Amino acid sequence: MSRIQFSKELEKLHAELLKMGAMTEEAILNSIQSLKEQDIQLAEEIIERDALIDNLELEIEDKCIKLIATQQPLAIDLREICSILRLITNLERMADHAVNIAEITIKLANEKYIKPLIDIPRMADLAANMVKKALDAFIQKDIQLAKDTWHLDEEIDEIHQQIHRELLTYMMEDPKKITQSTYFLFISSHLERIADYAENVCEKVVYIQTGAYQMK
Repeated sequence: MSRIQFSKELEKLHAELLKMGAMTEEAILNSIQSLKEQDIQLAEEIIERDALIDNLELEIEDKCIKLIATQQPLAIDLREICSILRLITNLERMADHAVNIAEITIKLANEKYIKPLIDIPRMADLAANMVKKALDAFIQKDIQLAKDTWHLDEEIDEIHQQIHRELLTYMMEDPKKITQSTYFLFISSHLERIADYAENVCEKVVYIQTGAYQMK
C-alpha cells in the first residue's frame, strides 16, 4: 500500500470516528431530553440504538488492527491509530453513560420531579460540546483546541459540585426526596464521567503530536 493509499485509509477511519462521535453526542443530548420531557419512548430508543454504537466500535477496531498488521505504520501514524483504538473505547463508554441516564428516565417516568431541571441540562450541553470539540481537535490535529477543550471540564466539575450540594440539602430537609435526589446525583455523575472521557480524547491529541501528555 502506498503512502497515498494509507492516507486514504486513515481518512476513512477519521470519518467513521466522527460518525461514532456524532452518534454518541446525540445519545447524550437525547438522554437528557428524554429526562426533561419524561419521554419513555425516546429513552427506550437510546437504549436500543446503543447496539449500533457498539457495532461501529468493533468495525473501527477491526480496521485499525488490520492497518497496523499489514502496513507497519511510522511512529506518528502508529500513535494515531493506537489512539483511535482508545478513543472508540472512550466513546463507547460515554454512550453507556447515556444509556444509564435513559434507564433512570424510565424509572422516574411516573414521578413529579422535586425541582425543575436546569443545571443537569446545562451540564449535558457542555459535556456534549466537549465531545464534539475534542474529536474536532483530534481530526484537525489542533493542540490548542485540545487544550482549550480540556479546560472546559473545570466548568462541568463546578456544576457537578453545585448539583451535589443542592441535592444533599434536599435529602436532609425531606427524607421523601432521597430516592429521586439520589437518581439525579447519579445522572450528574454520569455526565461528569462523560466529560472525563472527553478529556482523555484531548490528551490523545497532544500525545500524537508531541509524544507526551502535557496539557497545562
